[in-house]
Amino acid sequence: MPFLFSLLVIALMIGALIDIITREDSQVRFLPKMAWLIIVILLPLIGSILWFAIGREYSEAGISMPRMARRAQHPSPPAAPAPPVDTRTTEQQIADLDREIEEWKLREEIEKRKRDSSTGSGAEG
Repeated sequence: MPFLFSLLVIALMIGALIDIITREDSQVRFLPKMAWLIIVILLPLIGSILWFAIGREYSEAGISMPRMARRAQHPSPPAAPAPPVDTRTTEQQIADLDREIEEWKLREEIEKRKRDSSTGSGAEG
């Protein structure tokens, strides 16, 4: 069991070190990147937990945003309207799909009959 705990601590430390190295300076909080590297190396468990808890900047929606852009006092643009939410049950959705399939089959049948009647009437005359 201690072996497993040691492996988990080492994996956490390696993950934290990779995250620190690959992160931009503007996304590191409270200390410079070099200080975070030293803390994680000297105190693997505590340093890694501190890094993921307070040291790294979590950007909104996965978009990396420099700190200066977020602190600007510009009024934010109005939020885009939310996409419509389908409130139908699964059974209702399946029934609607079945009706749509039936409609397309009928349209194909109508087109086929139109083509047949137009080719048949053209041959007669």
